[in-house]
Amino acid sequence: MDTEVVVVGAGLAGLRCALRLSELGHEVIVLEAEDEVGGRVRTDVVDGFRCDRGFQVLNPAYPAVRRWVDLAALDLHSFRAGVLVRTTDRLVTLADPVREPGLLPATLRSGLVGPLELAALARWTARVLVDPQAVLRGPDTDLTDSLDAVGARGPIRRQVLEPFLAGVLADSHGTSSAAFTKLLVRMFALGRPGLPAAGMTALPRQLAQSLGDRVRLGDRVLEVTTGDGAGAVTGAVAGAVTGAVTGAVTGAVTVRSDAGTTRARAVVVATDPVTAGTLTPIPAPETKGLVTWWFEAPEAPVHEALLAIDGRERSAGFRTSPGPVWNTAVVSNAAPTYAPPGRHLVQATTLLDRPDGDAPEDAVLSHVGEILGCDTQRWEVVTRHRIESALPAVPPPLRLHSEVSLGNGLFVCGDHRDTASIQGALVSGNRTAEAVARHLGTARR
Repeated sequence: MDTEVVVVGAGLAGLRCALRLSELGHEVIVLEAEDEVGGRVRTDVVDGFRCDRGFQVLNPAYPAVRRWVDLAALDLHSFRAGVLVRTTDRLVTLADPVREPGLLPATLRSGLVGPLELAALARWTARVLVDPQAVLRGPDTDLTDSLDAVGARGPIRRQVLEPFLAGVLADSHGTSSAAFTKLLVRMFALGRPGLPAAGMTALPRQLAQSLGDRVRLGDRVLEVTTGDGAGAVTGAVAGAVTGAVTGAVTGAVTVRSDAGTTRARAVVVATDPVTAGTLTPIPAPETKGLVTWWFEAPEAPVHEALLAIDGRERSAGFRTSPGPVWNTAVVSNAAPTYAPPGRHLVQATTLLDRPDGDAPEDAVLSHVGEILGCDTQRWEVVTRHRIESALPAVPPPLRLHSEVSLGNGLFVCGDHRDTASIQGALVSGNRTAEAVARHLGTARR
């Protein structure tokens, strides 16, 4: 054998898997096709601006983040607990009165707060805030039906909650699991999402640091085969996808990459879900896509560290945005390190499940100007990221954990095997490492 374990992919799941295997005393190498770790969690530095690949935030309330990430070292810059909402005639503020008492007067003036709808939304969130496990054990439906069931039909739902969640889930149709959405809302209620001073790329870099040269960049994996020799993945492996596999270690798993061939006692495919579908027998899951634009603005159009959404309505049912942009924010208000001194960075996100997801620059700028109430004619594009598979789709019923052992020493991990989040990626990597250790016959330490 060339090594005990090969991990394919240096995203969050792969890095956490490799770290845990190292902690358990296993020899592990990580093969990464790109020139940087992180997978979908990457930051490009363009003309001094830090532009994450897709607007992302790190929620310090995630249990996996609290357990396995040094948050202090990341120097997290938080957004405030609220949103700016474009209504027909003004830009209003809606914020959590407990965490943002200074924004309470503006929230009350917004015209969006109604006691009946607040009561309905309290019924919707009460159980997950008190007992999240009860939500996971109960029946699940999609987000739209779930909100209908509690009678939430007012402006907070239509003008705030639906457009906000559409951007978070990359799902503008309300078809995502209500149980999963409630778990996300719980995390937003418990934490203040923010951005590392050096960009989101600082998170995977921190995880990779202790692995050192065991992470091999620029080495694209072409094929993974099981058995004592080369060949296609066997039907026995394919049949193991839906059930746990136990038993003694037999044979080897072979990885063919740009750098050559590596034989290991176990291989973990920790790539994005689409690539995982080409390297393993699991079918590639449905994914959600988005486009994030990054602009330099001569002046900050707003001064709050708040996400802005368009609350104007154009259709019945699950809302349709009046333009291509589902959320925008002056990112440098929250994280000044994302822009050079005296300059301002604005993000705008469109969704690829809409016909206007690939809207041109002028349409995006026009809509951002409408939302924020400003002139965008002098704004300049810093960069644009089109991400076809930003998140795995999470339809109901929610499946919290999918099998990671595919048999014959082949494993798979990633947020598509747990939940579509940073929390899910880290948890998946860790539990896959534990499964590999059991396969190799090592006791938990």
